[in-house]
Amino acid sequence: MSADHVPAVFQAGGARIEVMVGDITALALDAIVNAANSTLLGGGGVDGAIHRAAGPELLVHCRTLGGCPTGEARLTPGFQLKARHVIHTVGPVWQGGGAGEDGLLARCYRESLALAEAARLGSIAFPAISTGVYGFPAERAAPLAAAAVLDHVRARPLVTRVVFCCFSQGSANLHHAALRAQGLKPIDLEPHPLDP
Repeated sequence: MSADHVPAVFQAGGARIEVMVGDITALALDAIVNAANSTLLGGGGVDGAIHRAAGPELLVHCRTLGGCPTGEARLTPGFQLKARHVIHTVGPVWQGGGAGEDGLLARCYRESLALAEAARLGSIAFPAISTGVYGFPAERAAPLAAAAVLDHVRARPLVTRVVFCCFSQGSANLHHAALRAQGLKPIDLEPHPLDP
């Protein structure tokens, strides 16, 4: 494994923040975040992968929720996932940057963390919300994600581990750079174990 592919670990407040490339459905955390669509009934990309890994019970449960507006989040059990819960959030579709997309994307991270806090969950993993088929520019999304997460963990003590689980090394590099731009420096080169 090259140095470029070693997960980065940062410390912010009382929280450990990790940037890695991997499969979010394989993480054994309190919650993983699903980049869902507004129906919450599954789709492509991360959404489809989470629904497949969680099993049919997730879809049955999501049908009872009545959907989710853009920028909001909903909590469900993880069912067959290693994660105990799934936090579904609906990111904005990129429309050129003039339709409030930045604020909506930041709200996805804030609302997801608020749900985790309310449920007393200590660890959470995020994909790069809206940067796939929704077309949000990844280089614009990563700083918004980093700022929203850091604002939360610096102000509230319950969430002590946040993982940015990226699909590609390019996305991971953007998140790494965004955290460094916020004044953080990697504290070591070893990731926290993904399984207990």
